[in-house]
Amino acid sequence: MTGVQIDAAAAPAAPAALGTPDAPASASASKATAKPKRELPTLTRDDIAARIALGQALVLRRDVVLNVTSWMANHPGGALALLHFVGRDGGDEIAAYHSDQTLAYMAKYAVGRVVLDPVTGWAPLTPPIALGLVQHPDGVKGHWAREGNVRLARGVLHPASPKEGGVEVVILTPQQLEPEADKRVDAAKEYARSKAYHELKARVTDAGLFNPPDSLAGYGEDIARYGVLATCAAALWYLSDGWVGQMASAAFLGFFWQQLTCELVLVHDAGHCGVTGDWWWDRVIAMTLADWIGGLSASWWCDNHDIHHLVTNHPEHDPDIQHIPFFAISKEFFGSLWSTYYKKVMWFDAPSRFLLQFQHKLYYIVLSLARFNLYAMSYIYILGPKPKHDAFWKYELAGMTFYWVWFGALLRSQSSWQMALGYLLVSHICASPVHVQIVLSHFACSTEDLGPAESFPSRQLRTTMDVICSEDIEYIHGGLHLQVTHHLFPRLPRHNLRKASLLVKEFCKDQDLKYLEYGWLHGNKQVLATLRDVADQLALLKKVADKEIKERLN
Repeated sequence: MTGVQIDAAAAPAAPAALGTPDAPASASASKATAKPKRELPTLTRDDIAARIALGQALVLRRDVVLNVTSWMANHPGGALALLHFVGRDGGDEIAAYHSDQTLAYMAKYAVGRVVLDPVTGWAPLTPPIALGLVQHPDGVKGHWAREGNVRLARGVLHPASPKEGGVEVVILTPQQLEPEADKRVDAAKEYARSKAYHELKARVTDAGLFNPPDSLAGYGEDIARYGVLATCAAALWYLSDGWVGQMASAAFLGFFWQQLTCELVLVHDAGHCGVTGDWWWDRVIAMTLADWIGGLSASWWCDNHDIHHLVTNHPEHDPDIQHIPFFAISKEFFGSLWSTYYKKVMWFDAPSRFLLQFQHKLYYIVLSLARFNLYAMSYIYILGPKPKHDAFWKYELAGMTFYWVWFGALLRSQSSWQMALGYLLVSHICASPVHVQIVLSHFACSTEDLGPAESFPSRQLRTTMDVICSEDIEYIHGGLHLQVTHHLFPRLPRHNLRKASLLVKEFCKDQDLKYLEYGWLHGNKQVLATLRDVADQLALLKKVADKEIKERLN
């Protein structure tokens, strides 16, 4: 449930050498506030809005304006991660996701400065992607194409001309980038929280909590646990021909996957550049474990969860809560929303209306089979329109092929198709607790869209909760139980989350922010209550619709 390292400190030709561990606070502060050597012009709000309307991707880092248009195609976090911050101050997110090396490298893309309000900072513009707009394929400056109807966003967009090349041309005016004022958001308070967040990050850095473990030595207990589970699975498979022995082998294999792959421990930490601190090596570790041993695409996971971290719990933008027709955690999904990540309409159709009324009853059953959905998403991603010359793509494709060779051979070794099917289901169901863990920290939290003026720390604390557990058994959760601190500091190694959470709780108290945390059982009850509430709202809508139909017939 978590975004992945979106570092970009190297030249476009070699983005793999990007991430480095955070330096001590003094170095971090000096690099983060370093002034570009060249003189930058002062840009007005109208200047920035006009440039964005003409197609430039301008992102603010406090008072510095970055033109990332040329970098988007090479951005390790994907272009969409940048598009969500066009016209906005992404200073908090930039600090959370990038190494000091990258922060210094960003000066290359600085094109100007703005004068910030000392009390409220920069008043954000609405990113075009939040209006459902992308660059028109004709390449003409100022021509936009409507990729989808983003219903929750402000703005009435008028076509400027008939369709060209089969795609409607939309002219975006600077005025349409101005968001509606949301009285629920106090701009001064949010700016104060934003500045306090940077002070908090400095405290976490001073405490040495960003330092990863010494190579893989810090994962000694975890690696030993993986070895025991894998050995038990292999031994039972080899020594037993009966149902009991083979199903026990499948169970151990599932527990092995649950701990090793599918977002837990090493794969999760490596995806966040939290194992070695080096982006390239951490990505290789994640791909080796996820693809070759688990059959899942680490690159898909990274791409998906980068966006999840940046737009957490937004019905139209966060792919981690877009599970129609099986689950809906907000009545907003009743409106057939457009997914800006999947680039498709999440239809509220007949299957959705049928399944969602039982979603709280089917919750654990659906999640027990969720690994099959992860296969599908991985293969759609890896076989999609990606650069086939990319070495990572080839490594992942080879890894997933290898996975099905060894796992397929294991299934074929069973004495009957019934036993093979049983082995498949038991192993995948025993790996499913991770899926419950993944959604637990977000499904029961707010899905409101408070607009781009809401600060990064406010949004993360509003949409994320922790699961309280003893330190002695936290390995079962793989670090995913401390999601609040993780969402504030995605690069923070899992081993240091508990210590950092104490600082985060002090920050919340000072900034009048609620730190959500529940026990495992209470958290599950909260999720089920949310699902039941949405199902009840659906039932109420159905009753109202049936009553209107009867009245019209009469």
